[in-house]
Amino acid sequence: MTPAPSTSDLFSARLRPALSGLLLGVLTLLYGFGLGVGFGVNEDAIKARLKASAEAVRATTYKGDDAAVKLVLERAWTYMKRAHLHAGGLGATAVVLTLLVALLGASPLMTRVIGIALGAGGLGYSIYWMWAGFRAPGLGGTGPAKESLKWLAMPASAAVALATLAVAVLLVRAMLTRPTEE
Repeated sequence: MTPAPSTSDLFSARLRPALSGLLLGVLTLLYGFGLGVGFGVNEDAIKARLKASAEAVRATTYKGDDAAVKLVLERAWTYMKRAHLHAGGLGATAVVLTLLVALLGASPLMTRVIGIALGAGGLGYSIYWMWAGFRAPGLGGTGPAKESLKWLAMPASAAVALATLAVAVLLVRAMLTRPTEE
């Protein structure tokens, strides 16, 4: 007669498939924290780099329009702050929802796929906003910067949205399933 698995064994078996997604979620959080520290320490240097990018194309792209340059620089900085905020929110969301999927007892494959989608999607989407902020001054606007990075934004945001939808389906399924009597 084999002994029943312990609670810690069951927890480990459910958590192991979630580890890659959890790592990506924590890396997303660290990216957000790093951005916050970097902004606090280097805000003037970052803004100077953005301004230099705009100055390099002031005559050609902006046609000497100082108001347009100022507007794009303000929006670029807003995008960078948005990257920081998205990393914090999406990183925390990835960690919590990945743990929830593991606790719901989803299959190891489902747990792994959802966790990776949440973690990689959150990290990718956060990077997208930062990168768009850096690109905008040199491209003459946030529109061209976002368009140039659509290849990153679309799959990253889709991964997070679809994985979150999958978690909602798992929750509904769990609510509608009768618990087994032991």
